[in-house]
Amino acid sequence: MDLRIFTEPQQGATYDTLLTVAKATEDLGFDAFFRSDHYVRMGSSDGLPGPTDAWITLAGLARETQRIRLGTLMTAGTFRLPGVLAIQVAQVDQMSGGRVELGLGAGWFEEEHKAYGIPFPKEKLARLEEQLAIVTGLWSTEIGATFDYDGTYYQLTDSPALPKPAQDKVPVLIGGHGATRTPRLAARYADEFNIPFASIEDSERQFGRVRAAAEQAGRAGDDLVYSNALVVCVGKDDEEVKRRAEKIGRDAEELKANGLAGSPAEVVDKLGRYAAIGSQRVYLQILDLDDLDHLELISSQVQSQL
Repeated sequence: MDLRIFTEPQQGATYDTLLTVAKATEDLGFDAFFRSDHYVRMGSSDGLPGPTDAWITLAGLARETQRIRLGTLMTAGTFRLPGVLAIQVAQVDQMSGGRVELGLGAGWFEEEHKAYGIPFPKEKLARLEEQLAIVTGLWSTEIGATFDYDGTYYQLTDSPALPKPAQDKVPVLIGGHGATRTPRLAARYADEFNIPFASIEDSERQFGRVRAAAEQAGRAGDDLVYSNALVVCVGKDDEEVKRRAEKIGRDAEELKANGLAGSPAEVVDKLGRYAAIGSQRVYLQILDLDDLDHLELISSQVQSQL
């Protein structure tokens, strides 16, 4: 099972903080550094010093890391026009030497749209489907050919479909809890399906829906990678777990029930139960970005046992 570090910078982080965490991610042997794509903090955090943009951050990290994969859970489709997004991601992929992955979602947090003057359309999933078609279509168009698209929400005419990513195919991640349209979109466009903050039972059910949708679309269910995103809070003993949980405003027992919390042995055991229902990759949501000892403990005592 791959372990990836997943950050939520809208809760309060500078680029330098994110760079420090990304370098620790690389040095400690984790597979990837991912970040959310939000412009307003959630909950009781003050969000200071303010938001950082996901793809500007990843462009910087592309030049300051060497090995780890870089990506988003999830880029909000409402934030960017699909043609512009295709250019941005292709450029960052070139800058990283081919280490980028694109998680793309419909966008959901209406308050951040209001705060920064971003339109918040009603028909978000229908727009997302067109965005996926355009982004993947632009990347797959042969050099020298042009790309056209005549959709309900987006129209492209004689696009040169440039630049191209460094990778032959940038992995596309689609995720969520939706029972019908989400699995269908994943079956058509995704290389990886991610379900965030879900129980083992709910994850197994949703993975099954995606596998069935893939087979109905003419793909093998195993063509996709299946993954989870879960908050993590590991400690050498109960007191350290409690301290780390309190630092992020959570209860240790609640985290044990709904996330990956407890001793290294407890977390390894729970990861094994997720693996047993088909999860191949877990994004560890790290909420205290200053606690690098936490990353070191996870690396040495959890990742080493997987």
